[in-house]
This record gives sequence, C-alpha cells and structure tokens, in this order.
Amino acid sequence: MTERQGVITIHGNPLTLLGDEIKVGSPAPDCELLDNDLHPVKLSSYRDKVLVLASVPSLDTPVCDFESRRFNDEAAGLGEAVQVVVVSMDLPFAQKRWCGAAGAARLQTLSDHRQADFGAAYGVLIKELRLLARAVFIVDREGIVQYVQLVPEVAAEPDYEAVLRALNSIITENQ
Repeated sequence: MTERQGVITIHGNPLTLLGDEIKVGSPAPDCELLDNDLHPVKLSSYRDKVLVLASVPSLDTPVCDFESRRFNDEAAGLGEAVQVVVVSMDLPFAQKRWCGAAGAARLQTLSDHRQADFGAAYGVLIKELRLLARAVFIVDREGIVQYVQLVPEVAAEPDYEAVLRALNSIITENQ
C-alpha cells in the first residue's frame, strides 16, 4: 500500500497517509461501510445523488463534532439530490449515539472501523493512529470525484465555503 509522508500533521507533527491520493476526475472508489445499525452500505448505492463524503478522525472530538453538525445544517438546505455522509473509524454504536445527541437527521454516518477500506481507497488512513484524516470529497451522480479537500492539519476545520461553492457548482451542472 502506498505511503505518503508529511502530507498532513496533527498539532504540527507530521503523519503518514496510507493509500493512493484521490484526484478530481477519478472514478470514486466503491467501499462497503457500516451504518448505525450494523448494516453494510456501499458508496455506489448513492450513485443517483451528488455525494458529499466528509472523513473525520472521530465524532467524539470537538472539531469533528462541529464539522459534522455544520454539514448536517448545510445539508438541510441542499435538497434531496444531495447526500452528505460522514465517515469515521468510530464504532457504529458511537456514531448512532452522536447522531441522536446532535440531532443529525440530514446526514448519514458510516463506520470504516472493520477493514479501513474507505481510508485506504481514498488515501486518508492515518498509519500512526488508524484514524481517518480530515477530508471532503464530492462525487457526482456518475460516480466521478469532482472535488477534493484534504485538510493539512488534522485539528483544523475544512474550508466550508470552498466546499459549498464547489457543491453548488456541481449541483448546477448536474441539473
């Protein structure tokens, strides 16, 4: 498996990402993750929607909690043509608890805890921590990656405005 060093940091300390870098224009890798009730979900099952994939280290951290709540709030105004999915290594039980506590009704949380297939396929698996790096991918209805934002500092938030601009552009193009 490809190792990419020094691409991201945590509190300024370099980390190693496992997996190939996903680039705009590439087909989105199809992975099987677990939903909050332990049911397998393939990312390809969202093929008829514009898919926003936000990978986070853990919903139980303040930045990940804030980011996921923000994407849940934004998703409320995006319509049914868009699905927001937050992927983490958290156990499905923890994700379900977080969704209930956060009132996250407009996004879906999926767990990569079993095999780390998503982390490896999307190049966001942190070798040293076996957590996912903070990143946002937007996949169009045809399954092509149209936007990638890998956040260089794990403890920092993504650029929400850049994500929303790209998403609105993709939605407009897909109408």
